[in-house]
Amino acid sequence: MSTRINIAAVDAAAYKAMMGLEGYLQTISLNHIQKELIKIRASQINGCAFCLDMHAKDAIKYGENPQRIFILEGWREAKEFFTEEEQVLLAMTEEITLISQKGLTEETFQKAKQYFDDAQISQIIMAIVTINGWNRIAVSTHMQIAK
Repeated sequence: MSTRINIAAVDAAAYKAMMGLEGYLQTISLNHIQKELIKIRASQINGCAFCLDMHAKDAIKYGENPQRIFILEGWREAKEFFTEEEQVLLAMTEEITLISQKGLTEETFQKAKQYFDDAQISQIIMAIVTINGWNRIAVSTHMQIAK
């Protein structure tokens, strides 16, 4: 499978807009591990190998335990490995990534309010929306994983 197009080169303005979202995400209150868990989980759901490779490496660089990355897809069966706060982030990531199934449920939203204020919930939603955008770009353009 070869790369189809390079959006950064073909449509620099669109790519710059996406990078603006990335810049914003550098300012939010979530820590690096929380952001990487969101990015990895969404990328698993979306089947984005490019983003999985990048964000698993980034998570390890930030001190994440590789075992948690290995079992992330089955986090509901391994809850003892993830804090309650992280479990809410992962539930939100799944529900927003799979928005057409049921959306962000009231149950998950209310759990989020137990751990995060409205500004933080907004930031979490934007982090999830952003990685979903990147996943769609990478998958549709066949971005290649560096060997």
